Amino acid sequence: MPDSEGNKTLMSYDPDNSFAKILKSELPCIKIYEDSQTLAFMDIMPQADGHVLVVPKESAATIVDLSVDGITACIKVTRRIAIAVQVALNASGVMIVQLNGAAAGQTVPHVHFHVIPRSLDAPLKAHAVTREDPAKLKRLAVL
Repeated sequence: MPDSEGNKTLMSYDPDNSFAKILKSELPCIKIYEDSQTLAFMDIMPQADGHVLVVPKESAATIVDLSVDGITACIKVTRRIAIAVQVALNASGVMIVQLNGAAAGQTVPHVHFHVIPRSLDAPLKAHAVTREDPAKLKRLAVL
């Protein structure tokens, strides 16, 4: 199915996906940042300590479905979060991941950016596999 600009979509948008429910305050999250276009929150199944997700408030399954304004807002906030995470956790690097479609490993049909702090000696956990203790996520969120 093509989007408003004629691009083929990779995944159908489900208005009841977990990120949409977070945006509607139907599911909780550990909020890191919010503005009129985006929300950043702790990933409950992090690949590393300090893993944050940045989502647009716009309903879009993948990056090709997102408006230019939406992607611009997401990139600006992703950069801001990457800087904050790197400083707060004294990370030697930050990995930014954005997956589009199930074939690429996208598990939630709402476009999102992963901000994952990295250090050379720290292993990277598998994507979307193990839930983290909420108390630990809350501690990391206030660093």
